Amino acid sequence: MPGFDYKFLEKPKRRFQCPLCNKTMREPVQVSTCGHRFCDTCLQEFLSEGVFKCPEDQLPLDYAKIYPDPELEQQILALTIRCIHSEEGCRWTGQVKQLQGHFSTCSYNVIPCPNRCATKLTRRELPAHLQHDCTKRQVRCEHCGDDFTGAAYEEHQGVCPQESVYCENKCGARLARRLLGRHGATECPKRTLPCRHCGKGFVWDTLQNHQYQCPQFLVSCPHQCGAASLTREELAAHVRDGCNTSQVICPFREAGCKHRGPKVAMSRHLEDMAKAHLNLMCGMVNRQRQEILELRREVEEMSASRCGAFLWKVADFTRQFQEARRHSNSECLSPIFYSHRYGYRLQASAFLDGNGSGEGSFLSLYIRVLPGEYDNLLEWPFPGRVTFSLLDQSDPSFSKPQHITETFNPDPSWKNFQRPRAGRATCDPTDESALGFGYPKFISHEEIRKRNYIRDDAIFLKVSVDIPQKIIA
Repeated sequence: MPGFDYKFLEKPKRRFQCPLCNKTMREPVQVSTCGHRFCDTCLQEFLSEGVFKCPEDQLPLDYAKIYPDPELEQQILALTIRCIHSEEGCRWTGQVKQLQGHFSTCSYNVIPCPNRCATKLTRRELPAHLQHDCTKRQVRCEHCGDDFTGAAYEEHQGVCPQESVYCENKCGARLARRLLGRHGATECPKRTLPCRHCGKGFVWDTLQNHQYQCPQFLVSCPHQCGAASLTREELAAHVRDGCNTSQVICPFREAGCKHRGPKVAMSRHLEDMAKAHLNLMCGMVNRQRQEILELRREVEEMSASRCGAFLWKVADFTRQFQEARRHSNSECLSPIFYSHRYGYRLQASAFLDGNGSGEGSFLSLYIRVLPGEYDNLLEWPFPGRVTFSLLDQSDPSFSKPQHITETFNPDPSWKNFQRPRAGRATCDPTDESALGFGYPKFISHEEIRKRNYIRDDAIFLKVSVDIPQKIIA
């Protein structure tokens, strides 16, 4: 072995250092011809390479001239060192020759388990290992009193018949494991038992309540018609379809018939009152048709803007923009609005990724005229001046908003503003007249991200319509 690699309390003298391994010499030998000293092992390894010269002065070297140096060895063995486990916490210091003796008591020295369980651990960890972890330790079960080795005891735990355990059904009872089977079968209030009517399993203390709801529980007809062996789930169908004594309401009750009588007489009632029922149904259908028309008119009246200025919030802008990127000619449609009361029925549309010449780099904006309720009273072609505005959402207290605005006056020759055909309710991007009129390059994608045109993931578009002369003001 090479020299000692211990932690010396004082740095060893240079003459104690082996020139070959640069450590404090272990079993030093001296070359008598030149007086140089080396670790015996280091010199033997050096000479084994076939070089028979002194490593220090390169003079010829003879095995017969190499002798142990016991005096130097005693000086080295008397040097004071720290324990090799000092970094782990051992505070022992002593002479080199006392180290092996210290190992027999050092709490940090690694030793094998005396029970020969193949585990190696520090001496300070041994008591806990022997008490809790060693697979060959001897342990006595506190419940049944039997002795086991450590490995067998771990297998015995959890199965000891004398161990006191709680009922697995969580009823709160605690008893020896060997009594669990009988308890679970005959005594536990939380045990599962089958219903004798439907066969489904229920906890014992809920079984009684189940019988009041069990669909297979035998019941009698409430109208005392004499039917036998009815289950609870069959009762409703029996009363509805099979019981001749049950009272039923005329199926035309919602239409206005107030008749109620025995089921057996209902067929006769329907035959006798067929014409009256038909009249009632016709009246109900007419009332419902009128209600639907009225509701539709009220919804349109409530939802449509009729002041000539329509503000459209396009929310969730980022998602809709990405969707437009993925699908060419993806169009956002505004709610329907009116130029004025009893005016033109209009709708705005926006292509967030552009349309036509603006596709891919601009936001395109259009307006189109839809068939309306008052078209017979209005001037055609559409004469109104239309103004589109993209609103700047900047705080006016910090900077003046800079809205983007474009205005046009329709040309009477444009197809887009002739009276629309009835039934045209949707927009085909390939149909120029259906698309309406507007600006394929209303604002570039680069410009719209300046200032605060997009704020809280939404933009605001304003459409203003100025009608020079309203037929009905």
